[in-house]
Amino acid sequence: MSEIYDLAVIGGGVNGAGIARDAAGRGAKVLLLEGGDLAQGTSSASTKLIHGGLRYLEHYEFGLVREALSEREALWRIAPHIIHPMRFVLPYVEGLRPRWLLRLGLFLYDHIGGRKRLPATRTVDLRHHAAGGPLKGGFSTGFEYSDGWVDDARLVVLNARDAVEHGAAVRTRTRVTGARREDGLWRIEAGNETFHARALVNAAGPRVLEVETLVGETPDYAMRLVRGSHIVVPKMFDHDYSYFFQLPDGRIFFAIPYERQFTLIGTTDVDHDASLDKVEASAEEIAYLCDGASRYFSKHVTPADVVWTYSGVRPLVSDNSGKPEAATRGYRLDLSDAAAGAPLLSVYGGKITTYRHLAEEAVDLMARRLPALSGKGWTRDMPLPGGDFAIDGIEALKAGLRRDFAFLNEEDADRIARAYGTRARIWLERPQGRDFGGGLRQAEVDYLVAEEWAASAEDVLWRRTKLGLRLSKEQAAELEKYLAS
Repeated sequence: MSEIYDLAVIGGGVNGAGIARDAAGRGAKVLLLEGGDLAQGTSSASTKLIHGGLRYLEHYEFGLVREALSEREALWRIAPHIIHPMRFVLPYVEGLRPRWLLRLGLFLYDHIGGRKRLPATRTVDLRHHAAGGPLKGGFSTGFEYSDGWVDDARLVVLNARDAVEHGAAVRTRTRVTGARREDGLWRIEAGNETFHARALVNAAGPRVLEVETLVGETPDYAMRLVRGSHIVVPKMFDHDYSYFFQLPDGRIFFAIPYERQFTLIGTTDVDHDASLDKVEASAEEIAYLCDGASRYFSKHVTPADVVWTYSGVRPLVSDNSGKPEAATRGYRLDLSDAAAGAPLLSVYGGKITTYRHLAEEAVDLMARRLPALSGKGWTRDMPLPGGDFAIDGIEALKAGLRRDFAFLNEEDADRIARAYGTRARIWLERPQGRDFGGGLRQAEVDYLVAEEWAASAEDVLWRRTKLGLRLSKEQAAELEKYLAS
């Protein structure tokens, strides 16, 4: 028999990586199995926000909003390189949500989640505020509030990296094809190999029901798969504020500064009944987001302006909501009965902001049945790799990189500091080698392959970095050729 793991986790998204990290740090021997690349699906296709979910308040999800808001500053504290505060401006629109409702929602948003460092909400005059400049005329009142931005794919990778540094094994491109209980263990078939574990976690995101069937279980919850699509266009404004916009159909969308030269606009909420293998924005979704942006910005936005789109499928617990945007963003954890044999914990739903707390709850629950898990949760205060510096220390970190590595320009130093934090020096101190374009050098690529499971140009350019927005097709092909050599 192969070596026996205490816990095997199926799914290399944010929940699976978070659970693997927490469990490994509590002493368990952990195996994380992912069929593709880390964060290849939903976890790299978010709106890149660490937020409470202001719009969830009108669906009465006060508990979810409180949980998410309490996590917001905790995550910023443990990952100040990939997470930073952001101020949002919500223009008031006559005929949509009334002023009193917006004020009430923002008052609750400021007070129910333990906000400490982030600035409070304030009312602004858009005729004199920087965020009013790019908007069409007629917007006068706005509300400015706080949330956070996150590099979602890197959040997943850093959780997996920390899991490994606490003794876990991470296997990407190792798709699980079968699992069954055998002699008090889980026997798992994946990637032409067989693994054994005392307990199993199904954190497969939108494929959670597929995995339930694969392991011979009957799902306890129905799932609603909702596609969220985003578009990226050339920069629409020069200030650092983001926008929270309302639409007449009751939906909302964001417009966010993105990768220094672009604006990210999203998201949609569309029931998804197609394949999960290749999730793409429809022409209708692209047009919808362009039309929405054009309602607010003085510059008209058309599909021809779109330089990139991405889409992800959110696995939402079905609560019989009529509209996709009204479906709960909460999560459910389901642990199999002891009489069934080796434990199976299934994760239904969830969102990026609550991943750490979800993982802690999941490991707490599994600890009742798995003696190898000892101690209490530890991840709330322990920095993720590269995040071991002051919560407000990113500018000092960037300045240090520019001082010590003269080949970095200001933009390169900003990108690298916000991706790697204190760990940037590991590969910056090596010979840099070939330049692939956009500030991407061979030393960085080699580090991503050796330490962060990158295996293709797509992994490097669209998940570990967003340099796919800057490299030409020819440069990307050269990178792919190098990785294959």
